[in-house]
Amino acid sequence: MIKNYIKTAWRNLLKNKFYSLINIAGLTAGLAIGILILLWVQDELSFNSFHKNTPDIYRLELFGGTGASRQIFTVGVAPIGPLAKQQLPDVLDQVRITGNYDYSLYKYQDKVFGDENAVYADPSFFSVFDFHLVKGDPAKPFSDDNSVVITKSTAEKCFGLLNPIGKVIRADNKANFTVSGVIDDFPKNSDLNFDMIMPMSLHMKMMLAQKNDMTNNFNFFNYETFLLLKPGSDLKSLATKIRQIHLNHKADDTDAEYLLLPLSKMHLYNADMSDNGISTIRIFIIIAILILVIACINYVNLSTARSMLRSKEISMRKIVGAGKAQLFIQFIVETALLFSLATFLAIGLIYLLMPLFNQVASKQLVFNPGDYHIWLVILVAVAGTLAASSIYPALLLSSFEPLKALKGKISAGIGDVLFRKILVVTQFTFSIILIIGTIIITGQLNYMRSKNLGYDKSDVISVWMRDMAPHYEAAKAELLKQPGVLAVTRTNQNIVRFQGFTGDVQWDGKDPKDNLMVHPIVVDKDVISFFKMKMVAGTMFTGAKTDTARFVLNQAAIKEMGMKDAIGKRFKMEGIEGQIIGVVKDFHYASMKEKIAPAVFWYKPEYLNKMYIKTTRRDAPKALAAAEKAFKQYNGEYPFGYAFLDDIFNNIYQGEQRQGTLFTYFAGIAIFISCLGLLGLAAYTAQVRTREIGVRKVLGASVGRIVGLLAQDFIKLVFIAIVIATPLAWFAMHKWLEAYAYRINIGWWVFALAGLMAVVIAFATISFQSIKAALMNPVKSLRSE
Repeated sequence: MIKNYIKTAWRNLLKNKFYSLINIAGLTAGLAIGILILLWVQDELSFNSFHKNTPDIYRLELFGGTGASRQIFTVGVAPIGPLAKQQLPDVLDQVRITGNYDYSLYKYQDKVFGDENAVYADPSFFSVFDFHLVKGDPAKPFSDDNSVVITKSTAEKCFGLLNPIGKVIRADNKANFTVSGVIDDFPKNSDLNFDMIMPMSLHMKMMLAQKNDMTNNFNFFNYETFLLLKPGSDLKSLATKIRQIHLNHKADDTDAEYLLLPLSKMHLYNADMSDNGISTIRIFIIIAILILVIACINYVNLSTARSMLRSKEISMRKIVGAGKAQLFIQFIVETALLFSLATFLAIGLIYLLMPLFNQVASKQLVFNPGDYHIWLVILVAVAGTLAASSIYPALLLSSFEPLKALKGKISAGIGDVLFRKILVVTQFTFSIILIIGTIIITGQLNYMRSKNLGYDKSDVISVWMRDMAPHYEAAKAELLKQPGVLAVTRTNQNIVRFQGFTGDVQWDGKDPKDNLMVHPIVVDKDVISFFKMKMVAGTMFTGAKTDTARFVLNQAAIKEMGMKDAIGKRFKMEGIEGQIIGVVKDFHYASMKEKIAPAVFWYKPEYLNKMYIKTTRRDAPKALAAAEKAFKQYNGEYPFGYAFLDDIFNNIYQGEQRQGTLFTYFAGIAIFISCLGLLGLAAYTAQVRTREIGVRKVLGASVGRIVGLLAQDFIKLVFIAIVIATPLAWFAMHKWLEAYAYRINIGWWVFALAGLMAVVIAFATISFQSIKAALMNPVKSLRSE
């Protein structure tokens, strides 16, 4: 019996090649893209989930500052982790991680490497987290303060096939580190990813040598702290107790509030559970569902629309004894066969698209048929889509009354025209929402790229000076002689995105309740003119020794401090007391998701280690060659590294750019699938109205009039979809834009443009079949009827 069902279903697919091709193409595209999106979502949701202790690991974050400076800080003070472990029974262990900025050049014999991501970490890093030590002692990963744990790939790069344990790496030609352990390379779905890990105890000793005792310092925020808690711990109560520990050591930090962010949510949420990527995941899940729904609607629409053409076939089957259940099974088998073909083709399409998808999404997803997760995703997608698109057509096609069908008296009720119209409106509503979303996302991304940042970053090269820093003036003089070098300046960090911050500030008239968090950056005297920033009051540094006790603040800092006439006022930061000599106009030094926060320029030449070289696009190669020559003169074998500020700026929004590109592609695919369905319906409409078209042509109707006649019903449905989609899209995109402190306004023209695009696309799709029908010989049309 099943064999007969399959044979009949196959014959029906071959008999109606055009409609079968449209259904298979739509379902194949829908399944392939839907599964790719779901695989991407699965990968994003899997971040940090591979640790056995993941449910009980939390990152300790600080919600601090007052007024506009109040924000969540993912790094905190060094003592808080050990103190929490010591005083709170719920804290089983703690791990601190901080960046290693002390060394940048590493050597083993004649091999030199300098691009490693190195950090300092507590030994508990290897027991709290499941980063497997393949060589070394997990109980004692660091043999002493001058030992290092490296990854497999770093070991292969340094030592080839040699056993790395016990080998000595020379750092910056001033310190030796013995390899005490080797770990597997960090998984791609880990937010923690390093090449070299050195002991935190060494970092503490080095800071103490600089007269900075980090074991009791509650002013210096630079440590990422993770806590391993007892299962079932009360997070709110624990956070309150940790805050009290902080206040016991620094009573004036009354604004400090600690938050515990679960490791499993760290990739997609902020510590207050606000969005840090989860909204994108939800949007992409919705897109995957919409694409599958649109493909299902195509199938349902074409199946129900063509039911009239199969009414006599179905009636004859009933007359010769076929029951309703048998007919229902027959149509379910037809749908299952079509879906089987579509699934097979979709899997092949996934293999073809995977490299491109990984490139656009910046992922390394692998379509592994042996992974049950893959088949679970496929099973859910296929089963859900099959169920949604097969039951209604099967019930409809099996419910005909045979005598009425043979007499041709069921045309008014078959297929439920209203239901089909609702489905067409639904799929075009989804498509128009995606078009509007694409326009707004593209507009926001373009806005961020083109907005006036308050400084000029074009054609600026940044170079870490290292040993060239003490010879900066000589190097600068030599560079300015070179063609293509327009100007040179220096800072202590990246001007595009500030990293450090402090709350250790005082000023005249400060309210004891205020705790201003500022971003300090050490700059040279000519940084304002170099970057074409604007001073709104006072002056800039002159390079005199007295400048070390002077400060230039941005407008956001002055506003937050409540100063009306700031010039000459007392200001103290990190123990340095001086006065405010200037106010610089606000400029963007962070993501546009964040409001411009208080910033302080200060002058300390010994801290200036980052050089900026202004050039022209045409002369950039000459400027780079000159910079490399100057760098090599003082840094010898250390590899020369540089970056253009434009590239650094673009990297800040790299994730948004990738998501915007994917969104555009997905919207295009959804529209393509919708158009396939519309093409099939237009072909069907032209087929059932063949006699009418022939009569109209005989009576003198033009091709254009016939095309308009056939298209008008569909275009009306598209207009209804525009009306429905507009408020839904506005609401969705308004919520999306709320994540950006600086954003575009959603103008009426966005909806007008999206509606026009939808109408044009729909009309072009319908016209393809309409023109073909209108050009047919009317005599042939009438004879065929």
